[in-house]
Amino acid sequence: MNKLVKDRFDEFPENARIRLEALRGLVFDIASELDLGEVEESLKWGEPSYRVKSGSPLRFDWKPNSPDHYYLFFHCQTKLVDTFRELYGEELEFQGNRAIILPLSKPLPEAIIKQCLELALTYQQRKHLPLLGA
Repeated sequence: MNKLVKDRFDEFPENARIRLEALRGLVFDIASELDLGEVEESLKWGEPSYRVKSGSPLRFDWKPNSPDHYYLFFHCQTKLVDTFRELYGEELEFQGNRAIILPLSKPLPEAIIKQCLELALTYQQRKHLPLLGA
């Protein structure tokens, strides 16, 4: 793990850190399963950020002013969040066209989030498809 990212993870409260580490693990698992190449891990705007060549960058974070939630951020000029809203509007909560809001009080909807991450990590190949080919 990138040292700056590790330090940032260490700052999160334990319940949020565990959830964010699970998201991180999914990113690396998907990249490996789909043979997407190296995952670039860094901090962007103080948030853990992940990118592969074929995808759109994504970030995640927990915010002290919203302590009961954690966030999965996507590039706002993509069709990602609009697509997720179309596919999972009943199951997920969103923030504008840039984020999925996840409650710490509920289990991670892993299958749904895994598909969202996969669409983001393969965005360059899918961006022309209706609903990103989901």
